[in-house]
Amino acid sequence: MNTVLGRRSRILAATTATAGLLLVAGCSSDDSGGASKTAAGGVKLVKGGQLTVCTHLPYPPFQSEIDGKVQGFDVSLVDLAAKKLGVKQEILDTPFENFKTGAFLNSDQCDLGAAGMTITEERKKNVDFSDPYFDATQAVLVEKKSGITTAADLKGKKIGAQAQTTGEDYAKSKNLDPVSFESSDAVLNGLRTGQVEAVIIDYPVVQGWLKTPANADAFKVVDNLNTGEQYGFTVKKGNTKLLAALNKAIKDAKADGTYKKLYEQWIGPYDESAATPSAS
Repeated sequence: MNTVLGRRSRILAATTATAGLLLVAGCSSDDSGGASKTAAGGVKLVKGGQLTVCTHLPYPPFQSEIDGKVQGFDVSLVDLAAKKLGVKQEILDTPFENFKTGAFLNSDQCDLGAAGMTITEERKKNVDFSDPYFDATQAVLVEKKSGITTAADLKGKKIGAQAQTTGEDYAKSKNLDPVSFESSDAVLNGLRTGQVEAVIIDYPVVQGWLKTPANADAFKVVDNLNTGEQYGFTVKKGNTKLLAALNKAIKDAKADGTYKKLYEQWIGPYDESAATPSAS
């Protein structure tokens, strides 16, 4: 296994946004069938005939395996860009720390990164971001009987967050010394099993998790932290043609109503009058 990608690396191949992504048992050294590595608009690809996308699973509702297929908001948006390029999407599951450094892009493992990634000045030093495609906030989630009512009550409590994320950064900025978990699922499981008393995590993730009645009965959001975060897709620095294709796909989806449809499918209500996603 390639040391850049680490022990969690695996390949997942895409068909369409509707059909989702299918798990592939393995990958050959060249399964592109001789397809050209240049897509529509002169976009150069690391592998012919496909848009290779790095992500970090699971991160619902943006990307996760559902009934054996990888699906989600990010998956559907990137699939729109792949269609415009005349290729299929293929996903590579990688450690999240690679998204901050751009290692998988620089080593030509992937064409782009899509993992609900917040745009920050620090990360811009290593990768180029697409236009923002999602406005995000951080949620404080606790067990209902915890006695915690606001973020101000977190002092002295055992807090959980996903490693290498802005949720973890926020907790550290408040001197909370969070317990780090590898994935969003692990963070939420840590709260469920009593490993931590509260978690700070992206609100859309919590929205999806609380749709399960058992979770909604036992846990609640006690604070929504508006940190001004926006998500973007990432490409190798200087890959202007792919960046332009991504930005056009995002712009077109917002203009023709596809973005709103996908948002409501995967995340929840969309405040069309304000032209921004609703936090309710």
